Amino acid sequence: MIDLNALRAKPTLSGGRVRLVPLTEEHTDAFYASTLDEEVRRLTGTHHMPSYLQVQEWCATRAESPDRVDLAITEQPGGRFVGELSLQDFDPDNESAGYRIALSAIEFTGQGLGREATRLILEYAFGELGLHRVWLHVHAFNMRAIAVYRACGFSVEGRMRDSLFWDGRRHDSLLMAILEHDFAKASR
Repeated sequence: MIDLNALRAKPTLSGGRVRLVPLTEEHTDAFYASTLDEEVRRLTGTHHMPSYLQVQEWCATRAESPDRVDLAITEQPGGRFVGELSLQDFDPDNESAGYRIALSAIEFTGQGLGREATRLILEYAFGELGLHRVWLHVHAFNMRAIAVYRACGFSVEGRMRDSLFWDGRRHDSLLMAILEHDFAKASR
């Protein structure tokens, strides 16, 4: 069983092209700008646009959150904010958690940044937190994200039909998950 007290210390994780750092108030401007990007909102299925003050409060309180891990994805070198991710909905008895990632602009897609960030957080989830399963939801039209998740070792476990209503059309979402041993295989 995982110890939720371990979630109080937010990690900094470094790879070759990205660095994951605790999400803080300093990320407010870039995070807020990403909420205004129509394509980012479509890919994440985000209908509600938060106010600047809501984003500021969210960023300022993430380090104190005892039940989730929220990290900013920054580009290496330079430290430019390129997105954010989280491990959330922890189920300590079943050693599982949900995963969510959003790059802050389409200009950052197709460069391997999301893949590297996903691999870093999975190494942390399985190696440091002792999780057995990490799951996520992705809209079925987001083929680029699905390809990244598959490359990291995620498998489709189910389909939620018509779960998103966007621009007058209904879209399915996929439930994907990765188990600890799947990640070990995918990382070889």
